[in-house]
Amino acid sequence: MTEKRRLLPGLDAPAILREAGKLLDKRVEQPSRRAFLRRGLTLGGLAMLSGCSLSDDESVEHALSAVSRFNDRVQGWIFDPAKLAPTYPESMITRPFPFNAFYGIDDVPQVDEASFRLEVTGMVADKRRWRLDELRAMAQVDQVTRHICVEGWSAIGKWGGVPFSAFLNRVGADLSAKYVGFKCADDYYTSIDMPTALHPQTILALTYDGRTLPPEYGFPMKLRMPTKLGYKNPKHIQAIFVTNTYPGGYWEDQGYNWFGGS
Repeated sequence: MTEKRRLLPGLDAPAILREAGKLLDKRVEQPSRRAFLRRGLTLGGLAMLSGCSLSDDESVEHALSAVSRFNDRVQGWIFDPAKLAPTYPESMITRPFPFNAFYGIDDVPQVDEASFRLEVTGMVADKRRWRLDELRAMAQVDQVTRHICVEGWSAIGKWGGVPFSAFLNRVGADLSAKYVGFKCADDYYTSIDMPTALHPQTILALTYDGRTLPPEYGFPMKLRMPTKLGYKNPKHIQAIFVTNTYPGGYWEDQGYNWFGGS
């Protein structure tokens, strides 16, 4: 019988944080992540966190998942909802701004503006569907911030739109809920924590570089969060929902870190 290892009282929490940080890699493919994890099995903290012997692939996957969940909690604990990401002058905008998705640029979805309606459901008071002109009529803000991709590159862009906190207040969202989820026209989906949703730099972006958001950058709208890695910034949003049930995400359900802070 495999002996279960449990977290011991009085364990050095900072040491565990350092070990977990070394073992988490948010961007490489699964086989590489497994190999990386195996190379770190001499670190006792991982086995204690995962509660398993790490002697086979199933145990390794369980351990990786356990440490990733632990990392999510740590990032949530240290996230400062009042701290702003750096902003930049327009002279530093990356042109052209890179296109990035889980498909080629020829497969970018083409959403019809006239028929588009944003669906809002879950723990909100106002569940009516929104037209784009209604969103454009709300107070708008601009930001020039850095997009950081999990693949190792970054670029600076200018996004404009509705502060997401203002939108959530407008629809009467329960701001004590844990999650806000997104469903997109390209079958992408993701979710974020409520403190990030309410961050002053989180915006429902309707424009890029002063013009209507182009299809390749997420038309009709994307969620822009400079406090999150790129894969947490959904494009082509069709539906938003507020919930206390963990919604997961396209990449997160394949092993990527859920919190995804940059």
